[in-house]
Amino acid sequence: MIIGQKEFDVGNRTYIMGILNITPDSFSDGGRYRDREAALRQAEKLILDGADIIDVGGESTRPGHQPVGEEEEMERILPIIRLIHDNFDIPVSVDTCKSKVARQAVEAGAAMVNDIWGLRRIRIWPGPSQGWECAAASCTTGRALSGTIS
Repeated sequence: MIIGQKEFDVGNRTYIMGILNITPDSFSDGGRYRDREAALRQAEKLILDGADIIDVGGESTRPGHQPVGEEEEMERILPIIRLIHDNFDIPVSVDTCKSKVARQAVEAGAAMVNDIWGLRRIRIWPGPSQGWECAAASCTTGRALSGTIS
């Protein structure tokens, strides 16, 4: 499987995804990486610690979380995705369940969409027809595919 410019031999190796939550209410980091410098430093730390992909999320899914709209989610993640894409040679993944956010993230440099809702809310069709080519992963189904967000 190719993600961004990197080949991932998923049948023969385990890969590490470093998680970077850009939310004020993250269950794992308490919102420590919301500003650009802190997020960039954390991305570098994750890479140095062995991450093969950096996954950027802008909406918490912890129990009792408050959903955010597309615009707010994009304001949180797009600048961070651009920074990571421009400063490091590592694929960037976006953790979202919204098609518009996924499209904008891919335009900003994300090479993969990570959707905890099993790709049920994001429309993805195989092939580079009319859209943004990227890899996609489903945390709930375990599916991985390469396709186009439309």
